Amino acid sequence: MLRPLAAFAVMALAACAPQGTAPQASRATVAGVIDALPPARRFAGPPAMAVPVQSNAQVARDFMALTFQLETGRQLPVFTRYEGPITVSVENASGAPLPPSLQPDLDDLLARLRSEAGIDIARAGPGEMGSITVSAVPRAALQRHVPGAACFVVPRVTGWQDYLSKRFGPAIDWTTLTTRTRASVFLPADVSPQEIRDCLHEEIGQAIGPLNDLYRLPWSAFNDDNMHVVLTPYDMLLLRATYDPALASGMTREQVAAALSGILARINPRGRTPDRGAVPEATATWTAALQGALDPRGSDASRLAQARSAVALAQAAGWGDERLAYSQLALGRAALSLDGDLALAAFLQAHTLYRRMTGRDSIHSAQVGLQLAAFALSTGQVDMALDILDGAIPAADAAQNASLLATLLLLRAEAARMTGADADAALIRREGLAWGRYAWGDRILAIRAAEVAGLRPAA
Repeated sequence: MLRPLAAFAVMALAACAPQGTAPQASRATVAGVIDALPPARRFAGPPAMAVPVQSNAQVARDFMALTFQLETGRQLPVFTRYEGPITVSVENASGAPLPPSLQPDLDDLLARLRSEAGIDIARAGPGEMGSITVSAVPRAALQRHVPGAACFVVPRVTGWQDYLSKRFGPAIDWTTLTTRTRASVFLPADVSPQEIRDCLHEEIGQAIGPLNDLYRLPWSAFNDDNMHVVLTPYDMLLLRATYDPALASGMTREQVAAALSGILARINPRGRTPDRGAVPEATATWTAALQGALDPRGSDASRLAQARSAVALAQAAGWGDERLAYSQLALGRAALSLDGDLALAAFLQAHTLYRRMTGRDSIHSAQVGLQLAAFALSTGQVDMALDILDGAIPAADAAQNASLLATLLLLRAEAARMTGADADAALIRREGLAWGRYAWGDRILAIRAAEVAGLRPAA
């Protein structure tokens, strides 16, 4: 229901090299990058990622856990959704022109919801109040009223001023709903195109569907690990089930559970596979440790201690799944500025786990691969860096993660330069800069590009 501020956008590039070799972006380098920027790129259409078949029994358990509980742990008494057509309007509460990427990215999302999830959703007509209002607000205003949230969604309000007048009352309490009729998505107007698009996917997805997030879901954007930044095919399956005619607002947990097996058998025939049994939910202690490891407000030492705790708790619980892998990834990130050897060991553990669970070409492996490729590049192991990058780049593209894709391409360009392929390096770098404009905006892109260039070891 609210998207937290990312603890790590993709990676702390200035810290990803071994200690003592962290690059610094000079003013001259930054200026050179800005002068040479190509047109920005953007994604269109559904992501091309392949999602493994899940058994319908597990899909049903995921659906119930996502639908009848809030992220805070509060239980929802009845099932709710929109009944009838859904319309979406856009409100500019920022006082500045709307970001040019917002409207096309919103249209692409609504087209996917219609085609992949079968939901009757469209833009509201001119001057019409939508059943969902997307409100673009200055980031400072969002942070002032909801500290720590990058974007969020609330029910029963129509825009920013209506939210401000109701934010302390019961109207915005999801547990009091028996059906959904109005909601507003609040996102920052003055951030990068990717940040805006990611907010659209997560918050509109929750405005119409599941209100919870689960760390144990490897193929879903309804997961606080932020591996998936757009709604996945698995999420579209969950939303298709949400709007199946066999369900209706006001149904009890027992009524929804009884209807799900028939719904999933009909809409997901590939899921008629043996049930491997329920996956245990994450514990509160592990979740708290992981969130502490990712909290940008904590000290380096505090994040490292919390990350160590998250790994230990996951191991003690016997989780050999994405939660253990994500704990190792968090440990690697937390250790970057304090212990390069520990960081590398943790990244290697995470990479091994993710490749076993999700495959070499998954977005999960690509996220860790970025870290490993940066280490390899900074120590002159070009062949190793190339092997990692050439597997990770298609995965980032397929998952429509521009920030990851841009960073991988910039690293790939540096690797090409180190092999003497200067012409190829220039083309790859230009592609990375084009995606970086969408991912971060020009100012941050210039800094990132200079930092990546600084990873190349001195001759």
